[in-house]
Order: sequence, then structure tokens, then C-alpha cells
Amino acid sequence: MVNEEVPVLIVGGSLVGLSTAVFLGHHGVPSLVLERHAGTAIHPRAAAVTQRTMENYRAVGMEPEIEQIAETEFVQNGAIMAVESLGGKELDWYFRFVNEGVEEISPSKRIFVTQIGLEPALARVATGLGAEVHHGTEARIEAQDDEGATVVVRSRENGSERRVRARYVVAADGAHSPIRERLGLRQLGHGSFSDCITIYFRADVRALMGDRNLSVVYVLNRRLQGFFRFSIDLHSGFLAVFSTVDDRGERSRRVGEDMSPETCVAYVRDALGDPDIDVEIESVQRWAATADYAERLREGNVFLAGDSAHVMPPTGGFGGNCGVQDGYDVAWKLAYVLDGRADETLLDTYDAERQPVGALTTEQAYTRYVLRVDQSLGQENLMPVVHEVPIELGYRYRSAAVVGTDDDEAMWEDTREPSGRPGFRAPHAWIDAGGEKRSTLDLFGRDFVVVVGPQGEPWRNAAERAGRSLRVTLDVHPVGPEIAALYGIGDEGASLVRPDGFVAWRTTAGDSEAALAGALETALGRAV
Repeated sequence: MVNEEVPVLIVGGSLVGLSTAVFLGHHGVPSLVLERHAGTAIHPRAAAVTQRTMENYRAVGMEPEIEQIAETEFVQNGAIMAVESLGGKELDWYFRFVNEGVEEISPSKRIFVTQIGLEPALARVATGLGAEVHHGTEARIEAQDDEGATVVVRSRENGSERRVRARYVVAADGAHSPIRERLGLRQLGHGSFSDCITIYFRADVRALMGDRNLSVVYVLNRRLQGFFRFSIDLHSGFLAVFSTVDDRGERSRRVGEDMSPETCVAYVRDALGDPDIDVEIESVQRWAATADYAERLREGNVFLAGDSAHVMPPTGGFGGNCGVQDGYDVAWKLAYVLDGRADETLLDTYDAERQPVGALTTEQAYTRYVLRVDQSLGQENLMPVVHEVPIELGYRYRSAAVVGTDDDEAMWEDTREPSGRPGFRAPHAWIDAGGEKRSTLDLFGRDFVVVVGPQGEPWRNAAERAGRSLRVTLDVHPVGPEIAALYGIGDEGASLVRPDGFVAWRTTAGDSEAALAGALETALGRAV
């Protein structure tokens, strides 16, 4: 007996699951979110939020609120650097300011915010957009068929069960995803390579910090390797410990085997560089440093997102961001398929687009871990470092929803010099929209958009007819010569941009209803 039917069921109500619910709601799709824990995050788990993730939140109207939450928690735009200890020798500077050099490539900034601050806001907005969020529940896929999945939902409080029928399921159920395991989807990568802990503590570190604004502080000394984040008042923080070195100089990656208060206080004092500082341990979390990604992200009606799809070490701060962007990609595709605007085959492009991005991002996080933290893991077959900007903003989609990709096999481009080619994120530039300064990215987020050059007004009629024949909304936006050049369309050409802000097709030629309709049909999965 089925007790409830929903269009989309999301298993996992943390950062990725809640973000996916928001994105679905933005497209008018209600969802049921099931979270096994009793509420939202209880540990700060400070997250570095990239510009692309903030662009996703900007598209659904949440950027100002998230920035405000972040400002109450951390001093923003700080440095990322390495020290022997906070009060000791400075070793390296990875970023002097995390937004330095990237201010012009996006309307959004990199920020730091905790999941304690972010998740309640996501839950509230998701609920307001039609989602139901249930805590203290577990989910198990009982069966799948061509019309959806039957999911057994169990209360962790009293053990009661009910069956939910979902047209589609998004599995955002974490690194040890029971759904991924049940579906038999293999993981590729490097596996787990360290048994780590995160120590949440209270201590007054103002004197040790001095006048520095440090967002992330790597600690690399003769006793331990890890990193710090501190609260805005510098009276609390956390220390993640990756590995330790004993008196004989032997490295241990089994840090989690001793989580006693005495040991944790010693770790914090050593990393701070003050053996006498008062330290109060609030809690300790044990976790495994892992670099793995699923071989594929779709099995029938089920889609993997977040840590169930790819789990990576925190070096680079890529993990949660990659997961949020999974949700942004799958949300618009599910919305278009559910209401009939797109063919079911569009959903195949989720795996084609996001699996390679997850693999690339995981490898880059692992490379940074080896080079920054533990070179003893070995550098054989290590992917060369790719700059943060291409990893965060410049990855490329190759799928049936992208028309006319060239023969260049590059998986990314430097967004500081964007090409506007199909498969890449549409470039940001400031425009005047009705007397208001807006980003070109603000044109995207819900419908397909046709960006046309200064002599491209005839595309308007072509877009109206193509949209009408395919029963989708096509917005047309003319731009000046500079932005037209940035998009690579010239004076008379056009660029078809998807709801997620990625270029689906472009041309430098004059208006052609047949070419535009064909490109739109392909991007909707209808050309198959």
C-alpha cells in the first residue's frame, strides 16, 4: 500500500538535499525531503562557498540573506595560508584574500558560512516553495519501474513505516550512501587514506591571531598536520587533524583512535603554538579523508548528488559546492521533464555532465591534499594542479543537451578569459536593464534565454515562433558589441543559454528560426 505520492523525493536533508529542494521549488516542483538526523546541522562545519555556488543561490533570490548570515559568523575575504603554528612561523600563502583576482568574473563573492547558519535558511525557503522536510526518518528504495520508485520510509523515533511513491529520487544521503550501495554503483578514486578528527573548542586566540584576517589556517609542523577555522570573535573554532607524528618521527594517519579530551587539548595547544593556553573541548567528530566518485550518477529513476556522488578531502573547499551544483543541474532538468517541456532523455545528461565534473573536482581536492598536507601518500598518477577558477567556474559540460561542441577536448577553461562556447558557463558582464545595473547571469535561472548581438533584433520573432512550436518560454535579450564579443556571437548572432546558465548553442550568423528551433529541440532532449 502506497501512503503518499510525490514528484521528487530527496533522501538527505543537509546542505545538498535542502539546496536541491530550494532549486526544485524555484522551478515550481514540490519535493519531500527525508533526513535521518533530528534536525539541521549541529556542528559548525564551516563551508567555503564558491562564486558558482553563490550564483546558484543568487538565481533563487537567496544570495543577500546568505551573505548576511556569513557576515555574522566570520570576517569575510580572509587569507588561506599555512603555518607551523598560529603563533609561530608562517610557511606559505595560498590566497592573501580569497576574492583577490576574481572580483570581475562573477557578480557573486566567495564567502565562508557554517552549515549551522545556512541550513535553517535553506529549509525555510524550501518549505516556502512547496517542499516538506521530515527529520528523524530513514529511506530505503523497495522497487523501481518505468513510472517511478517505491520508497519505504521509516521513523527513527518509533520504527513506524510508510511507503512513498516518487516519480524521481535524488539520493543526497552522504558519503556512505545506503542508496548508492543498494543500487550497486561502484566508486572510483583513491579510497580512504586517513582516519581524521575535527576538534570543536573554545579558546581566546586574539593575541595569537594579531591583526591578520585568516579564513583558513593550515598547520604543518613536526607533531601534526591539519587546519583551523576561527569564529568571528576569535573565542572559538575548530581544528581538523589529518595526521600526527610521534617522537620517533613516524607518521600516523589513525588520529581517530584517540579522541580523549587530554589528547585533543594537546593537539589544539600544539597547533596554536601556546602550551599553556586555556582550551575547552566542546565536541570531537571522527571522519575519514576520502577521495572517491561514483562510476555513474543515475540508475533508473534515482540520481546521486553530493557526497553520495563524490566525496573528497576538504583541501580546496570544493566538496559541498560540487554537491550544491549537482542539485542545481538536476533540478531544472527534472522540472522540465515533469511538466512535459523536455523529453525523458534529457535526464541522461545529468550523469553525462556532472559525473566528469565530480571526478575532476575530487582529483583536484586529492592533489591539493597530497601536495599541501601529506606528500608521503605518493605523487604517482597525481593529476596536475588546475587553478581554482576553472575548477569553480570553468568546467565544461559535454552532453546531448549541448549543441555544436568543437573538437577541443579541454575539460575546463579559465573563466578570467571566457570563450562563450557551448558547454561552458555563460560569461558574466554588467548590463543596464531598465536603468538598473544587473549581471548577464541575472538573465538566466528559470527559462531558456537567447542573447543576441546589437543587430540581432530579428532573432526575436524567430525565438517567439520556436518557443511557441516547442511549448517553452524563450526570452530574448539584445546586448551591446562588447558583450556580444564576449559571448562570441558578433553583431548579428545569437547564444542559446539554458536555465542553469550554461551555453547550449551559439552562432555568428543572422537569424534562423530553423537553426534556433533545432538547437532548442536538442537541448530539451527531443531530437532523439
